[in-house]
Amino acid sequence: MEQLITFLKQVFLFKEDSPLLFTQFYFWAFFAVVFALFSLLHRKRLLRNAFLFFVSLFFYYKTSGLFVLILLFVTFSDFFIAKRIHSSSTQRRRRAWLVLSVCIDLGLLCYFKYAYFFTDIVNNLFHVQFRVFDIFSWIGNILSGRDLFNVDRIVLPVGISFFTFQIISYTADVYRRKVEPVRNILDFGFYVSFFPQLVAGPIVRAEEFIPQLYKPYFLGRRQFGIAVFWIINGLAKKIILSDYLAVNFIDRVFDNPLLFSGFENLMALFCYSLQVYADFSGYTDIAIGVAMLMGFYLPKNFNSPYKAPNPSNFWKRWHMSLSRWLQSYLYIPLGGNRNTTFGTYFWLGLISVIVLFLSGSLIVAGIILALAVGVLIAIRVTRDKPKRHKLLMGNLNSFITMLLGGLWHGASWNFMIWGGLNGIGMIIYKFWKEMSWHLRMLLVALSTGVLYVLTQTVPRPVFNVFFVWMSVILVGTLVRYVWHFIEKGLDRRRPTSAVAPSASVQPLSARQRFTAAIGNAWAIVQTFTFITFTRLFFRSGSNLDPATANREAWQTASSMVTQIGSAWNGIHVVDIMVAYRRVFILFVIGMLIHWLPERWKRWYRLRFALLPLPLIAVCVVVAVFVVYQFVTAGLQAFIYFQF
Repeated sequence: MEQLITFLKQVFLFKEDSPLLFTQFYFWAFFAVVFALFSLLHRKRLLRNAFLFFVSLFFYYKTSGLFVLILLFVTFSDFFIAKRIHSSSTQRRRRAWLVLSVCIDLGLLCYFKYAYFFTDIVNNLFHVQFRVFDIFSWIGNILSGRDLFNVDRIVLPVGISFFTFQIISYTADVYRRKVEPVRNILDFGFYVSFFPQLVAGPIVRAEEFIPQLYKPYFLGRRQFGIAVFWIINGLAKKIILSDYLAVNFIDRVFDNPLLFSGFENLMALFCYSLQVYADFSGYTDIAIGVAMLMGFYLPKNFNSPYKAPNPSNFWKRWHMSLSRWLQSYLYIPLGGNRNTTFGTYFWLGLISVIVLFLSGSLIVAGIILALAVGVLIAIRVTRDKPKRHKLLMGNLNSFITMLLGGLWHGASWNFMIWGGLNGIGMIIYKFWKEMSWHLRMLLVALSTGVLYVLTQTVPRPVFNVFFVWMSVILVGTLVRYVWHFIEKGLDRRRPTSAVAPSASVQPLSARQRFTAAIGNAWAIVQTFTFITFTRLFFRSGSNLDPATANREAWQTASSMVTQIGSAWNGIHVVDIMVAYRRVFILFVIGMLIHWLPERWKRWYRLRFALLPLPLIAVCVVVAVFVVYQFVTAGLQAFIYFQF
């Protein structure tokens, strides 16, 4: 009897150190029971949705404990507010209800995610010593009559950013009349809390998912095979690539960067780029597969992002559901590439204040003020020049969107830098592609020269890093610069078609196709290097206590740059490659698979889906056995659970 009670406690009670993860056996036992019951209920739509709603609540309880009450609160509040938005007779009332909904949702998100940050601002501004206070734990202690919860520390509910953005998309789409409000609270609760994508996405927009609430269940033979493939693919990404690289190399370096050489620090950065992709896209693959088995389709969240030839294209391939959300509900309302709105100036001012308090530096304050004045002057000067004004507006709103995307991950200096660098990269690319080859060559040469002078006059490791990187870019740009003019000469000698250009497009020659392929490969490598560098600030601030995140993150990032920018020992590099050969071989294999042509991946995915069921079962058993060989001593939580 005691064993039964112990087992039931393990099943039904929340354990903070053992959340329900896709990589646990308990999750798959949970899903087997859910799927078995689902198979009995799937023909009755309301009963099916109600069942999945309560199952999802249980899943979130096992992941986050009593924070399930927060999920229930926003579910009920937005369900009724959306009805009021839809039934209101005037635009003013509809807008007021929408503002109320957004304030409730973002208020909860800001309380849990940015309480430490706002407390620091107040303390620095008024020279007081306020501390965070968890009002929800305080209420829980009052209701229970005991001190069960710690009121001096605010814990971030798992996945709160994801389901908050999902709920906002619902009320916004109802406001825009893109969707009708959901009639039943059980249907709406299912939309908000669907367990495969609840805690780490993809972010499902209302207009994409709500129509699926009313469709009958269907799972074809091919869909079943594809769903199984996505699940196995996701588990392999998470356990074989992400966890193995993290436990055996990456975490060691980031925990103590000064104990490792510059080469080890650099390789840890590159390996982390693969780790975070394998981790996040692995979760998404599993979520898509599990949802598909139950007849629901989640949006694609990744499209081989490290094939991107520029930063703008990268953000069309990485975390696509968040990128689309930011574009639809932030970038376009800010004015997009057309103009500025009140929101543009509001967010620009707020971000400037945030950066000022995060840095605490008068120099930074002066730079921010100068940049703000420069932007305002540029906006005013270009008003009579529509093309330049449009380019400026698009870049400004895009930059604000990327900064807010950084803040979405956390209110700390490192996330601001990460978001800002991505925004700057996108802006530089837009100008770069419009430049002549002469101007490109001149700017790269000047930048490399300036960095060389800095390395000689102000020797700092960070200047060494940038000088080496810019020197590589200089060589590549020089080769492409010379080849560009060689090609122009060759093209002049090439015989033209007798058919008029308007009637026929000249096909590319083999030489031109080869040149385009080499140029694209070069762009992909440079984009991957740039994105990897920005990851330094992303990773150094992750997994940290919000109260100390700024200081520790900056210390980690600066230590890694110091090591990378210091002198390297060639013999030591060879020894490191031998010592970590398994890690580096796995990294190379992972990148090669990632860079495979999409048509190849589509081919073997479809071939797997069309295998006979017994053969699929054999493949699953073999895959699980192989994956199990890479399981680490302690299961690693998914990286994006913390966001």
